[in-house]
Amino acid sequence: MTTGDELKAAVSARRDLGPEFEDAVVDSFLDKMGQEIDRRVDERLAHATPKGPAARSATVEGQRLALAIVSLVLGTAATILFMLFGEGSMAGLIPVWAGIIIVNAVYNGPRKG
Repeated sequence: MTTGDELKAAVSARRDLGPEFEDAVVDSFLDKMGQEIDRRVDERLAHATPKGPAARSATVEGQRLALAIVSLVLGTAATILFMLFGEGSMAGLIPVWAGIIIVNAVYNGPRKG
């Protein structure tokens, strides 16, 4: 039964049963539509979702690249700001860059399993 047919049946049932059953008819119709939407979404996801290690590997590689880019941008920005506004030696940047290196090394280190 199509969505249009379901709606026509719900309207007809509402007319036949009267206004005292309106809430039940509407709830039933909405429940059927929710189930149909869920079915369609599940069907699309089943066809669209790549399965297996290749999909996971591509995601992990993308995350690694994003972390590297963000780290370099933030480190460069911190260096420029420190050079412009910092009052002291450049030694203050050592903890910033050491932290960036550690985060990237831990995240991109060898994986078990």
